[in-house]
Amino acid sequence: MRVTLERSNLLKSLNHVHRVVERRNTIPILSNVLLNADGASLALKATDLDLEVTEATAAQIDQAGATTVPAHLLYDIVRKLPDGAEVMLATNTDGNSMAVTSGRSSFRLQCLPQSDFPELTAGSFTHTFRMPSTALKGLIDRTQFAISTEETRYYLNGIYLHAIESDGALKLRAVATDGHRLARAELEAPSGAEGMPGIIIPRKTVAELQKLVDDPDIVVTVELSETKIRFTIGSVVLTSKLIDGTFPDYQRVIPSGNDKKLTIDRQSFASAVDRVSTISSERGRAVKLTIADGQLTLTVNNPDSGSATDELAADYDSEPIEIGFNAKYLLDITAQLTGSEAIFMLADAGSPTLVRDTGDENALYVLMPMRV
Repeated sequence: MRVTLERSNLLKSLNHVHRVVERRNTIPILSNVLLNADGASLALKATDLDLEVTEATAAQIDQAGATTVPAHLLYDIVRKLPDGAEVMLATNTDGNSMAVTSGRSSFRLQCLPQSDFPELTAGSFTHTFRMPSTALKGLIDRTQFAISTEETRYYLNGIYLHAIESDGALKLRAVATDGHRLARAELEAPSGAEGMPGIIIPRKTVAELQKLVDDPDIVVTVELSETKIRFTIGSVVLTSKLIDGTFPDYQRVIPSGNDKKLTIDRQSFASAVDRVSTISSERGRAVKLTIADGQLTLTVNNPDSGSATDELAADYDSEPIEIGFNAKYLLDITAQLTGSEAIFMLADAGSPTLVRDTGDENALYVLMPMRV
């Protein structure tokens, strides 16, 4: 194999694929990226056996061929080369090493044969639809913060994506919850999503996807079955296994009878929560909200370091209520809101609270209270 290409093109593609590779691997081939030179492009592929990312980039191919080299090492080398440089990749005759040459810099990397590289056999996909990257990014951004990190409840370690009939229209809905908070976002279902299975996209796949959907002009093709999902985003193809589990009936947790409505300036509220939580020894401490006519008082008590209070004007005309929330969860939710105001629908100190976004009627959040 002998290939010459622009450093910027190679770096961009490596940046997309090398993140999938785990730093510590018991299987050596999984530390490598597969390079396949053919026609007028170099295709790069990396996998951790659950997730696979491939991307092709324009290159001058002097000799077609394929090999695998350590992904993080190649990425670090290319990253440290000067801007505008040309990079030449060439394997030796027996194929067990590859020279990386650019200007006066030269490196030699150990290769493993292409035949050892695992294939994430995709099988057939039952449903295919297309959507703007901004729409997909919106679904992910609104929900990913609520994904559980608790491995025992593995079925909560991802975003639940499904098509659902709502208000007489078919919606594509994303839901994530960790048992303490829940985030739900939806949009009009794209053509082809009808009858799709409800699927759980793993946390790592969601994180990679979030980094890839930053170009607003791209239309993403989504292909899925009950066990796999594939996203084609421009020149990048991401294929992932899905979480094999049943997502709980989240509808039961979304309160419908909360009649106490608190409307507050989002930015002022977030700043006040951030200020009073400084007194906590850790971010998870409860912030007590005391809500009465036209006023919200935030209080934090920490027996080790003292206490803090802050007051805000609020739009509230129901009976007074005291309720506690985890400060970090409040900040996570307010960070997702796009409107200038946040709406809290409350019931009592022990029941879940509903949070709505004045700037996005398709997003909804549920927050469990804490005892204070």
